[in-house]
Amino acid sequence: MPSLPTPEALLFDLDGTLVDTAPDLARATNALRAHHGMSALPYPAIRSQVSNGGSALVTLALGFEKDHPDHAAARDFLLARYGEAVAMESHVFPPLEHLLDTWIQAGRPWGIVTNKPRAYAAPLVAELGLRPDVLLCADDLPVKKPDPAPLHEAARRLGVEPERCWYVGDHRRDIEAAHAAGMTAVAVGYGYMEVENDHRDWSADLCVDTAEELTGYLLRHVDLGP
Repeated sequence: MPSLPTPEALLFDLDGTLVDTAPDLARATNALRAHHGMSALPYPAIRSQVSNGGSALVTLALGFEKDHPDHAAARDFLLARYGEAVAMESHVFPPLEHLLDTWIQAGRPWGIVTNKPRAYAAPLVAELGLRPDVLLCADDLPVKKPDPAPLHEAARRLGVEPERCWYVGDHRRDIEAAHAAGMTAVAVGYGYMEVENDHRDWSADLCVDTAEELTGYLLRHVDLGP
């Protein structure tokens, strides 16, 4: 493992990094398929597209690209079904619960910066019992990742310099945003990636394959007190 600056604050992407939301998004995607008289897609096919957002799930489900005249209506249907139960099966990746508990008990700040709209992110975070010190969503600022502005704003709200923050994500745009913000960029390999993607190709400062590896690294290398 490389030698990295000790983080004063942890920032996480949401879907596929901190929380496994794919089961509920897969349910909504297959509800859209059923609405159009189509059979359910296999879960792994849907899971790989979750980080690409609702439009990508519509394209996967129905073959409608963004310029298709029925794409917007299909996306609205999918998101409505998802919004009805954002945390039915979603859960924090188990090792990260321990990491957050330890981090919070040590009095360290943490937050979530996501490209998920607040209408879905905020209820999800609340239903899972998460209490981040900052939550920035896709519609909170005029721009979103890979623009670094949401990460800079999160650091500002936490009162921590960007270079003392780590940002953890499962998509290339997360790493690009972290680098542009001057943060330590951590790429995780357990998130929602297509088969041809490899998190080790994103020039992150740290790459981990599992949530257990991320948790272990931080608990070993950061002094969080007794």
